Amino acid sequence: MNFRDQANVVLSPSGIKVTVENAKCAQANAFIESDMFQEYEIEEEMVIFKLNLTSWIECLNIFGGGTSGAATTSLKMRYRGHGYPLVLELEEDGVVTDCEINTEEPEDTLDFDFFSTGIMNKVIMRSECLKEVFTDLDVTSEMVEIIMSPEAPFFRVSTFGNYGTSQTEISTESEMVEHFECKQTLKQRYRLALLKPSMKPLSAALKVSVRMDARGFLCLQFMIKTDNHHICFIEYFCCPEEEEGDD
Repeated sequence: MNFRDQANVVLSPSGIKVTVENAKCAQANAFIESDMFQEYEIEEEMVIFKLNLTSWIECLNIFGGGTSGAATTSLKMRYRGHGYPLVLELEEDGVVTDCEINTEEPEDTLDFDFFSTGIMNKVIMRSECLKEVFTDLDVTSEMVEIIMSPEAPFFRVSTFGNYGTSQTEISTESEMVEHFECKQTLKQRYRLALLKPSMKPLSAALKVSVRMDARGFLCLQFMIKTDNHHICFIEYFCCPEEEEGDD
């Protein structure tokens, strides 16, 4: 998610939400549910602040961030309120490290209003299926075209690079596809540069849900299993490219 340095962090009784946005055109949201923590306590209904995501990740990985070997790292996070830093305490084999990350006023982020506008098309597939498609994307193409249709080609991804058009289709009969729901044919183009950050969570996901609403907005939802067998989700929203002549 760290395709930008700054992120909004929302703390609520249900857990932690981290939001990163790119030029009001793409947005990533990571959800960490409260039951993933041994202890989780919050006194207010919602707390929101901005911090440097790169610094946060570096602090979390201060002991290497790996799971190999017998040593495990424990983490405590504390936030006293507006104007105070986020305090991290990491301990491994008796070695304790404290980190403080300055917090700021949160940024205004775009409300994609995705669900109230009506999800027209949805496909759930094993992540390997979409990984293959994204791996084959022509990097010389500025645009990626996605077609979702109740009839053939059902789900098609196309690029338009220096050496011509490349197309990959996924059949609804594929064993990789778990669910396919399509109300009408939608064809939209998205900037490849905006989609690229979604490839990192895709590489760690078990399944991915691809959804498109009536406006052509795209939502990729990645289901990821942690080393402790908890399930967490990352959502990635992307605006379609406006066609020439659109206002």
